[in-house]
Amino acid sequence: MSTHTPSEPADAAAAPLVDLQALVVAVRRRRRLWCCMALLGLLVGAAVAVLMPPPPTAVTTVLVAHQADQPNDPGTLIRTDVGLLHTTRIAGKALQALGSPEKPEDFMRDYGGIGLSNNLLQITVTAGSDAEATARAKALADAFVADHVRRIREAADAEAKTLLDQRDRMQAELAQVNKAIGDSSPQSGPKASANMESLFTRRAELGSRITDFGRRAAEARIGTPRLIAGTQVVDDARAVRHSLPRSTVTNAGVGLVLGLVLGLAVAAVGAVVADRPVLRREIAANLGASVIAELRRTPRRSAGPWRRRRTRAARTRLTTTLARTVRGSAEPVSLLELGCARTAGVIAVDLAGALTEEGPAPVVIVDGLPGRRLAHRRPEPGDPTVVDGESAASLSEQERRLGVGSVAPGSAWTDLQYLGTRTVLVVRAGHGSTAWLHTVARQLADLGIAVIGVVLIDPDPRDRTDGTLWDASHAAHHGHGEQTARRNGTDRPRPERPSWARVPDIDQEAR
Repeated sequence: MSTHTPSEPADAAAAPLVDLQALVVAVRRRRRLWCCMALLGLLVGAAVAVLMPPPPTAVTTVLVAHQADQPNDPGTLIRTDVGLLHTTRIAGKALQALGSPEKPEDFMRDYGGIGLSNNLLQITVTAGSDAEATARAKALADAFVADHVRRIREAADAEAKTLLDQRDRMQAELAQVNKAIGDSSPQSGPKASANMESLFTRRAELGSRITDFGRRAAEARIGTPRLIAGTQVVDDARAVRHSLPRSTVTNAGVGLVLGLVLGLAVAAVGAVVADRPVLRREIAANLGASVIAELRRTPRRSAGPWRRRRTRAARTRLTTTLARTVRGSAEPVSLLELGCARTAGVIAVDLAGALTEEGPAPVVIVDGLPGRRLAHRRPEPGDPTVVDGESAASLSEQERRLGVGSVAPGSAWTDLQYLGTRTVLVVRAGHGSTAWLHTVARQLADLGIAVIGVVLIDPDPRDRTDGTLWDASHAAHHGHGEQTARRNGTDRPRPERPSWARVPDIDQEAR
């Protein structure tokens, strides 16, 4: 491991805008939020399926033949049919067939069409009952087929009429040409011969065009019966059966996914906005002190025997580490908590008991926690003596003091120096923001209280970052280096390496 600590400008330049590792850990720690959101989405989806069932629905399928059908048609013709289906003319014809006084505009809101392919149109109708929905779907399909057939016939008749009109004009012109040929005098000469030849040529051309127009008019009418026969209802109107269990499961699954996504998004945004460090390296860097031990937060509810054994083993290791750290200190030592007052009190009682056993002087706990948690609790046999801040002045010099206080927002900073000039911070991961951790480090440095280590409570079990500071540059930045330099009698802070052993989390030791 490198022993060089980069300067603050370099750290600021190299720091990413969003630390993905810290973001993932923060979102994972808020799993209660997004799990509750997912469960809420599941319940809402199931409730919607049960309390708001779909209305009675009927469907029918119509095969639509088009005169301009092409194999590579991108669906333009069937989309046109869908648009024509949603018109007041077809809706009015269907209502007229049903004998309903409902307005076509209102009926159009109860049905819709979708193109299944280039020639298949599916019509979906909703109504008050299955029978009514089926009847309306059948009437709507018949009205659409009748309208489509009418449009085909009108288009064919219009095309045939245009071609026959052209043929009639050509026949009238042919009659004039024939009359001109019959009225011409049998004169000889080059000019008369040329005129007769042009008349005969014109007559032949007109005859050919008249025949062509007649053939095209006949073909226009020939294709109409094929299109009319090809447009038909291929799937009779039927009611759609809704399965309540299936719809409930489907809606619940959709609600579960949406709730989970929303919960993850809210947790991620909240983690970025709150800016609460959760990794060891972040907490150590912001406080300017090494993480010397980790401990799961003391559970409020009863746990299984295996969990209680693991918790006791972790507390024993933590107590041994803190006792080793505090034992050689000639100055009073305190435990200052941030977000874990109950756990800090338990650690203080265990540490005082361990120091008392090592003796010779008994250890007295000076309770400076909010609400005097330790001073007002019911003592158990073998527990150390606990006094409040007012009674601490009456303690004799032979009794060793172990102060317990808080650096949470609203704490009295001036009272901390009476708890001890050296302190171990007991911090719950993800509780304090980056700005508040900086405030704690700065205030302790201004009060001349040296931070000898950090105990991290409720850490992330998958955290593999290093929370150990290997030189005194961070401590110098917060004022710890100046205090060390004064004790050494020099102007330059002397780097110090931690001499303690870091106690791993119980889950990490098991791995």
